[in-house]
Amino acid sequence: MIRYSLICEEDHQFDSWFQSADAFDKLAAAAMVSCVVCGGTKVRKSVMAPRIGKADDIALATPATDAENSLRKMREKVEANSEHVGANFASEARKIHSGEAPERAIYGEAKPQDAKALIEDGIPVLPLPFMPSRKTN
Repeated sequence: MIRYSLICEEDHQFDSWFQSADAFDKLAAAAMVSCVVCGGTKVRKSVMAPRIGKADDIALATPATDAENSLRKMREKVEANSEHVGANFASEARKIHSGEAPERAIYGEAKPQDAKALIEDGIPVLPLPFMPSRKTN
């Protein structure tokens, strides 16, 4: 097992364990390593010093700052109380607004021009400061 200090493209830093250096490389290339704060999958190793002695008692996925912890809690609340509709967000938001689909809280991804069009059409949307976490079996 090997522990890496990691950093995502949003500069969030966190640590994680991997079976081997090769295992990290394969998982990262397949976008299967995600940031504990924003859920982003563009993650790379950061500079780290060798560690000698007793391992930390801190969980590796624990956010390092109050801001990271607040974002994590917000993401968990959104994911627990909303339906992830993925890339169909703009279409589903329009259907809900027009009454073609049942009213409910949703979240997902939208192209900037699609989000702008929703706002211009009076459909309330809000950008989230994180990426959805990956659901795994």
